[in-house]
Amino acid sequence: MASASAGAAPPPSLIPVSAATATTSACSDTFKTEFHPHSGHPTTVETFSAYGSGSGTRPPIIDDMPWHPFTCRADFEFAELAHKAALNKDQMNELLKFIWRVADGHTKFSFKTHADVTTAWARASSQMTPFEKHIIPIDYKKETLEYEVYSRPLWDWAMDLLANPLLALHFVWDAQRLYKHNGTRFERFFHEPWTGDRWWNLQSLLPENGAPFAFILYADKTHLSLAGTVKAYPVIAHCGNLPVNIRNVDGPGGGRLVGWLPIVPEDSDEDGKLSYTNLKHVVWHESFSILLATIILLSATGFAHECYDGIQRWLFPLILILSADYEEQCVMALIRGLNSACPCPICLVPREELTDHSTTYPKRTVKDAQDRVELWSRDRIAGEAELKKQSLRPIKNALWKVKLSNPHDALSQDPLHVYHKGKFGDHLFDEFKKHVKALGRAAEKTVDEQFDAFPRWRNLNHFDHVTNIYFTDGNKFQDISRQSIYAAQNVLTRVEDEAGYALLKCIVSYLHIDMYVSLDVHTESTLAAGEAEILVFQKLLDEYIEALGDDATKNWNFPKAHASKHVFTDIREKGAARNFSTRPNEKQHGPIKRAYKLQTNGKDIANQILRLDHMTLVSGLIRSRIDYLDEERHKVMLSERELEEEDLDDQPFGGHIHLGAPQHSLTLSQLEEENASKPAFAQFRKKFSLFLNNFLPAYNIPLPDGKTWLILSARDTVQEHRFLKVNYESAVDWKLTTDYLRCNPSFHGHERRDCALIRTNDNDGNDKNIFVRILFMFKHTVGSKVLDLALVLPMDLRTGPRHAIDRDLRLTRLRARPLASSEFITLQSIIRGVLIVLDFAIPGDYFLVNYVDTDIFLRSQRQLF
Repeated sequence: MASASAGAAPPPSLIPVSAATATTSACSDTFKTEFHPHSGHPTTVETFSAYGSGSGTRPPIIDDMPWHPFTCRADFEFAELAHKAALNKDQMNELLKFIWRVADGHTKFSFKTHADVTTAWARASSQMTPFEKHIIPIDYKKETLEYEVYSRPLWDWAMDLLANPLLALHFVWDAQRLYKHNGTRFERFFHEPWTGDRWWNLQSLLPENGAPFAFILYADKTHLSLAGTVKAYPVIAHCGNLPVNIRNVDGPGGGRLVGWLPIVPEDSDEDGKLSYTNLKHVVWHESFSILLATIILLSATGFAHECYDGIQRWLFPLILILSADYEEQCVMALIRGLNSACPCPICLVPREELTDHSTTYPKRTVKDAQDRVELWSRDRIAGEAELKKQSLRPIKNALWKVKLSNPHDALSQDPLHVYHKGKFGDHLFDEFKKHVKALGRAAEKTVDEQFDAFPRWRNLNHFDHVTNIYFTDGNKFQDISRQSIYAAQNVLTRVEDEAGYALLKCIVSYLHIDMYVSLDVHTESTLAAGEAEILVFQKLLDEYIEALGDDATKNWNFPKAHASKHVFTDIREKGAARNFSTRPNEKQHGPIKRAYKLQTNGKDIANQILRLDHMTLVSGLIRSRIDYLDEERHKVMLSERELEEEDLDDQPFGGHIHLGAPQHSLTLSQLEEENASKPAFAQFRKKFSLFLNNFLPAYNIPLPDGKTWLILSARDTVQEHRFLKVNYESAVDWKLTTDYLRCNPSFHGHERRDCALIRTNDNDGNDKNIFVRILFMFKHTVGSKVLDLALVLPMDLRTGPRHAIDRDLRLTRLRARPLASSEFITLQSIIRGVLIVLDFAIPGDYFLVNYVDTDIFLRSQRQLF
């Protein structure tokens, strides 16, 4: 987040959205950046508007023929399309014949056969580091077994990244400590890997002009065939020196397949035997050694490289982060796993104490492991006893060969497997369904109906039932968890099921932990709050187990329960959890499975899929150059007027709001007639006239024709809009964030009347924030002024003393005014959109959904309403 002159990529815009959201004081509008002493950069203190602005310099395009070495752009675009469409040889030949039959000669196009395309790909492939095949021999029971390993040399891939001019400005080399003034003091915050303590400490161990080249590595098996008989074992690498918006997305600079590990086959005679289990781990680490081969020596000696800023740096490759689920973490750390004495790959917590988060146990060290493996090589009996004490395997770890790459420090707690698939999906959700089922079919039906009644919201999966579904999708588990409290709070009551009610309290605490872990920017305060919540969850879980009594059969003492002990330490060390999440990597399993199904013959699949992946990489590189060239030409060709006239519904926009989905204009008489049966629209013209006559003078907007009072006629018109985009400053990262709101009688077959948090005045003229439901959005012209307005239903009636359930489940209760009390607002008064759900127990009451995103979660924690 430093300026480009400091070798860092400028972040997305950090511009306050509008006066409606600019609430920070001049003091709290200040950022401080401390650079690592080796960088030579002094500490900077900047205001909000200047922070992260950077120099604005764009990298140069190499030439005006970015599709080279394809003969022409059309050739590349055909080859790219055929590759994405997974066309086989016959399909491609037929398509080429068709193209040549209809070609009109307006564009150069030279492909005639599949061989032409293959030849072009072969030429293009020379631009990127290819895969290499290796055979590793392993001795097992007086027999030599051979395994195939495919790898793209890691340092060659790193050099490909460094050679890409479109990435050059974005590399960050120096550790930074970032602070934002909170009105009292500068408070440190964390997001990218270089803002964590691990990067700072590692850079301190390097020569003064040395800088880490930080690899993030992921490895996990996946099924390619539906039957599960064909498996793949991809290794995916990310560059930790690139910002997350480049590192974790498709395209140049994104995660890349760099290895394909062998899978030791299942053997009914050998499976379960210690020697065969150790064989699998030996194969893994011997294979990984090949993948790491090109960086092992350089991790000790460094590599001199002149960076884009003209500074020659001594780059030291190292493994900063290992991203994996628990099973793979055990392989990477070479521990004995679930049922061993010390099943955590990071610390030495005893197996029976995994739910104890109040005690800190010693961390594992490389030296301890090396000493025990060395003892085992000399004395099997004594060595095995020492290894068992720490649940280690008698194998040398491939990661020990890379300097400053302690695997126990690099391993991180993955939110997808630890929380969404693990703690909730495999445990809390199972308990949830058991309690609902125990109350009978009527209770299950009610919960399902209330899930189905949950309002739709962007990026939130909708479920018409949950009590009898079974899947392994962590994203869906995450969305179910965020809706479960609201859909079940009137079913799993304290009266009907005391233990079920205690479980809901556990789920609420789990959601708080999950939301804190999910933050893209952490402050010292949010980290402390997350750590405190872990102890709250431990207490509530004990209460739930006690409430179950003799019905308590589940063992909660499992490794993923212990993972919360380390997750906030990981964030302090390596930045936000998205830096070590497996989500961006598991997403890449999809293209691998698709390639297997559509583009291989089922034989020698590793070689074929890796060749296809290489084509994808080359295609992405060329496509990025073409898109860059098109963007530059587009800017030159378009006048300011043309840019203003471009459709904004699906485009970025400036300012605070953008109204979309326009409908036909209506006269006020037509509007009142069409909505005659709706109390919210009663006396629309009269109420609207009163609003305008108060609103316009308050904002110094003159009435037309010098009038002192505006009278609306039945023929005056409004234009309805059904889509609204709202820019607001995120409470999480202080950057511009966009909400998409709908006010539509039939959006994909369902009525959508979204809600919003707005700023308004109370009766004494003081500012206050309230929640409203949007009933009607429209534009209206007064003189030469076009106003963006809405008819809304305020949800600010008093709800009386706080209910016990609201305290226990930490619910924000709302109550709407009668429909006849609808009011008009200017859309500029909207702060952001919100999701509000019915309280199914009390008619007319609603709950704010605090967990729909991290911004509204933080606002609810800080009572910023």
